Amino acid sequence: MSTVPTRAARLTAATAPAGALAHHRALSPADTGIVHLGLGNFHRAHQAVYTAAALAREDGAWGVLGVAGRSTDVADALRAQDLRYTVAEVSPDGVRCTIPAVHTGVLVAAHEPEQVQRALAAPGTRVVSLTVTEHGYTYSPRTGGLDLDHPGIRADLRGGRTAPRTTLGRIVRALQGRAATHGAPVTVLSCDNLVGNGDHTRRLVEEFIDHLPAAERAEVAAWLAAGNVAFPNTMVDRIVPATTDAERAAVAEALGLHDKVPVPAEPFTMWVLEDCFAASRPAWEAGGALFTDDVEPYELLKVRLLNGTHSLIAHLGALAGCDTIPQSTALPFVAEAARAVLLDEYLPSLTVPDDVDLDAYVAQLFTRWANSALGHRTRQVGSDGSVKLRQRVPDPALLHLRAGRMPHHLALTVAAYLSCMAPAPGFDPGEHAAAMADPARERLRALRSRTHDARSFATAVLDDGLLGDALPDHPAFAARIGDFLDLLRTHGPRAAATEAARSV
Repeated sequence: MSTVPTRAARLTAATAPAGALAHHRALSPADTGIVHLGLGNFHRAHQAVYTAAALAREDGAWGVLGVAGRSTDVADALRAQDLRYTVAEVSPDGVRCTIPAVHTGVLVAAHEPEQVQRALAAPGTRVVSLTVTEHGYTYSPRTGGLDLDHPGIRADLRGGRTAPRTTLGRIVRALQGRAATHGAPVTVLSCDNLVGNGDHTRRLVEEFIDHLPAAERAEVAAWLAAGNVAFPNTMVDRIVPATTDAERAAVAEALGLHDKVPVPAEPFTMWVLEDCFAASRPAWEAGGALFTDDVEPYELLKVRLLNGTHSLIAHLGALAGCDTIPQSTALPFVAEAARAVLLDEYLPSLTVPDDVDLDAYVAQLFTRWANSALGHRTRQVGSDGSVKLRQRVPDPALLHLRAGRMPHHLALTVAAYLSCMAPAPGFDPGEHAAAMADPARERLRALRSRTHDARSFATAVLDDGLLGDALPDHPAFAARIGDFLDLLRTHGPRAAATEAARSV
């Protein structure tokens, strides 16, 4: 395996090669116009790259203050590197390295809460953006509303002198501060894979405010209602795996520098935004961002065709012993199942935007999934399925069920997920399934232990609201999930995929 050369100099502002810089002006804290919650790989390979392109075209105070939640690892590394890091675009043709250089600082909310709140409330902050993953919004997947039982939400609603612990708490407390002082407008920009992510964030913010004491909520509620805060919907798309020593070694070889926190990414990137901002914004179109009045068609295209199919590839592949998505896609039965769920079950549930060439889009998806140089891991894609599948499966499944059609591959998707999360007694789904993180794993295991067979387990899962409230009205769908659970346990993923194909 590749190792990182120990003698390479560290990447810093002084050593960063000019030819790799995405723009060339050194930014200071005074240039901060964006506070971004979530300092993970996706933000650093997506929004930061678009922001660098915007600054290269049109200078302005659009530096990004990045905020990590609890972990100090990335923040400490970036501080040691003068906020420089590399985006390594990985393809079978090689590695292309760029350095966005858009961050003006980094904070860790768990350790520097007061600084985070001051930055969010500062008049110069015109955009507060988020990549906190689906479960970072502390909402109930079943109701779509604020999770009032979440301990962090309860603590943040009590407020007092305690610093906010949740993303929503931080945002609302900052909006209160803005309303009570300078009143400068701000845009809250969700960049997470949630359907209608801007509308969703607005609802949760408003619900949080509604549960504040009357004396606290009146001013901020009126200020919000007056149009001082915008919540655009967005669609984000780029495959960004976790960083390994292989990427560190590739960057060291390409640049002759040691970067502790490079970000691997595929060459493809896409960003579609609703064109409604409360204040000014960077010229993100310089990086290829598309602004539109209607994000939903692009969003559903991505959430269902890419993300929904991606989930099936990840869970089936993990059960087949595949560590990576390219390994999984290379199995003919997985590729055939992916194509079937995409074209036959997800595609009829959406309208393809006029400017999208569907055949080319689908071909490109399979090329992206087959990018063996990138090596996106099944355990990463398969994690948090309880939140992800709730966004992807129910509406397409209901469309088919109400029309009298059984969506066999959607049932297989759910069964493969459940087999990874809560396997039947005596069934080992393998190390890749076991490594998937999911907040619902223990709840699903408890349901499994209380049911006597696969069909009753599937029924209990749907009744528990994992996929919303409407699918329990279709017992045949639960039965089909149960059938696939049995096949996965007794004969494996190939047999289950073959049965799904045979049933169409």
